[in-house]
Amino acid sequence: MGILNVTPDSFSDGGRYNAMDGALKHAEKMWQEGADILDIGGYSSRPGAADVSVQEELDRTISVIEKLMAEFSPIISIDTFRSKVAEEAVKTGAAIVNDISAGDDDERMIATVASLKVPYIAMHKKGKPQTMQQNPTYENVVSEVVDYLLAKKHKCLEAGIIDFVIDPGFGFGKTREHNFELLKHFSQLQLLNVPILAGVSRKSMIWKTLEIKPDEASNGTTFLHAFALQGGANILRVHDVAEAVQCVKLWQKLKY
Repeated sequence: MGILNVTPDSFSDGGRYNAMDGALKHAEKMWQEGADILDIGGYSSRPGAADVSVQEELDRTISVIEKLMAEFSPIISIDTFRSKVAEEAVKTGAAIVNDISAGDDDERMIATVASLKVPYIAMHKKGKPQTMQQNPTYENVVSEVVDYLLAKKHKCLEAGIIDFVIDPGFGFGKTREHNFELLKHFSQLQLLNVPILAGVSRKSMIWKTLEIKPDEASNGTTFLHAFALQGGANILRVHDVAEAVQCVKLWQKLKY
């Protein structure tokens, strides 16, 4: 899953692809490099990010989806926690809804996705993007995340969502220690018996630990990708598609 943030302020690539021409070129590059899914987001969820209106999020994303579908018709996921944006994106051509709030931030989201009959990616986060990194605490981060996602699985299946994917939410209301604890026990997510997405690409757990800049985190990202794959990840959400594709190919040789 290649990341396309059409925002001015996302944590790693904010401002790079929020103009149409740049977004289209980057999307096509990721597709050519082997991305199976393009994940388009118009609302920055980095810690401390500014809030934007529903209309602004729609303005940022829908025209890009329209252009991409006209150019080469990729598989698109819409990265949003708003049911209105999800609905409009799917009508325009998106095939997956990727929700960082797992329905917690919009009570209509789960019912909307069920009616749209598309796969739903539900992520665990604690708090709002604006405040989620202000001293997040857990008694046991692994068991709390697993229990939360298990409850979401039941709720979504009961609502009529057939294709359900989980994301433990690295960096969303979690310290670096929480992130590494989650990754260390990543295989426990397989207990839910659903596909698992891993989103560690260029996260601060990598570059802060290695004391480097975010755009220097590709090597560390690849290492954690391999660890996530070994733990049962089915989807890697990435900034650097070519490197992730190479990682998957080598891992498949070891697995199969």
